[in-house]
Amino acid sequence: MKKVLLSAALLMGVSGYGFAQKITAADVKKHVDLLASDEFEGRGTATLGEIKAANYIADLFKKSGLKPAGTNGTYFQPFQVTAGIDGVAHQMTARNVVGFLDNGGEKTIVIGGHFDHLGKGYQSGSLSPDSKNYIHNGADDNASGTAGVLELAKYFSSNEAKEKHNFLFIAFSGEELGLLGSKYYTENPTVPLKSISAMINMDMIGRFNEEKGIIISGWGTSPAWGAIIPDLAKKQSMKYTIDSSGVGASDHTSFYLKNIPVLQFFTGGHSDYHKISDDADKVNADGEVKILNLIVALLGKLDNEKSEPAFLTAGNPHSGATTSNFKVTLGVMPDYSFSGKGLKIDGVSKARPADVAGILAGDVITKLAGKTINTIYDYMEILAEHEKGQQVEAELLRGAEKKVVKVTF
Repeated sequence: MKKVLLSAALLMGVSGYGFAQKITAADVKKHVDLLASDEFEGRGTATLGEIKAANYIADLFKKSGLKPAGTNGTYFQPFQVTAGIDGVAHQMTARNVVGFLDNGGEKTIVIGGHFDHLGKGYQSGSLSPDSKNYIHNGADDNASGTAGVLELAKYFSSNEAKEKHNFLFIAFSGEELGLLGSKYYTENPTVPLKSISAMINMDMIGRFNEEKGIIISGWGTSPAWGAIIPDLAKKQSMKYTIDSSGVGASDHTSFYLKNIPVLQFFTGGHSDYHKISDDADKVNADGEVKILNLIVALLGKLDNEKSEPAFLTAGNPHSGATTSNFKVTLGVMPDYSFSGKGLKIDGVSKARPADVAGILAGDVITKLAGKTINTIYDYMEILAEHEKGQQVEAELLRGAEKKVVKVTF
């Protein structure tokens, strides 16, 4: 079916959607430049800019020959959100964009990334001072990941192979307000969750640096990742660090909490995070292509495996899933709705480093290993710099009380 649709598209003159398409930096840049342009006004959840972005994504899903997999035969899955704007709660309608590549398989792999951002700064999350009414273009966060979803959709719909897995492509809204779109999808799936083999998430993949490499989260959610990824990364001479946790400040978390193996690809935090300076000219399109090619290779390898990736509770990875790149975790569940500075803890796993150190749910960690934590991405960067057995100090707020505890990874 997909080949017939693509042939028709070619006859109709759809530019750039031919067979065996390679992923190019020019195509990645085209998506990022448009999605992160002032025309889309920062893609704030449930805003006109988000609607424009959703229409753009749906149009390209259609050109790729994906079946509508939203609601009522459309590419859109609308859901209600309550957002605070200038201290006033507003009920609004946001929408996920969902397309299905039906290969007739029994199992489906989800490929996703959020397309919403902070709009004009009226919704919470901006780290730029006095930023209201200034467009937050969100080029890295997450026009880059959205471009990845679009390019992978084009690649797998136009290649000459028929994979044994189906692919479900989802651009999520409401991520910046607390993973709302992915939570809604996993509670209201348009493809049965039991048929989903794995979920691949791309969030902030636009600042690739050869020396730093990439951060791959969700490593501990399946032994498959440690068995497959190292060789693929080596072939592409790509450095990486890993985080075993299945929970993080992005949409893969919602799928992990439904016992689905997950991976998130991330190029790291930076000084433009959630600021009006996160613009398209700072995105490394060539670097993003390298990441997308790694994901293509990963999905190809998964498709050729005799069995589906087994699910593991993260934090207890299979011994074969670790490498010398393994990075530590505190064993905490962050509060993703927290909009202040620091890492607010929503839950603590028993007998893990945070629990042993006496960190409690409700605490806000402001410093770790002498470095200030403003966002969860600062936290992830700090973890990536440490190894098991190292001891560091954590500064935290417990209500109004400041405390310092020692954490041993």
